[in-house]
Amino acid sequence: MRRAKKPSSFAIDGDWPHAVMEPHRGARVAQAIARKLAEAMAERGISANALAKKSGVNRQVITNVLNGTVWPDMLTLVDLEGALGVLLWPDHTQWRIPEPGTAETSPRPHRG
Repeated sequence: MRRAKKPSSFAIDGDWPHAVMEPHRGARVAQAIARKLAEAMAERGISANALAKKSGVNRQVITNVLNGTVWPDMLTLVDLEGALGVLLWPDHTQWRIPEPGTAETSPRPHRG
C-alpha cells in the first residue's frame, strides 16, 4: 500500500517538486530526484526527448519522474545518471524526518 500513492500526492503545500511534503522518506527521495533531474537537464540544455535517446529511458518515464507520478526504479536512475554524468540519488540518511502524525519542525523541502 505504501506505493499505491504517487510521490507527488504526498505534497502538502506548494507545487511539486518544490512542495513541502508529508513525513514520508520515499516521497521525499522521489522529490529530490525529480528536482535534481530537472536541474541537471536545464544545466545541460537537454530535453526529455534528447535524454531519452542518450539514456535509453523512455521519454514518458522521464516525464513521469519529473512530475512525481511514478516511483523511479534503480535501473532508470542508473541510466539517467550515466547519461547526465550526475548522481540523482540524494544522501537522505542524514535527513531529519518527523514520524508520521507529528509536526514538521521546518516547513522547507529537503535539498540534495
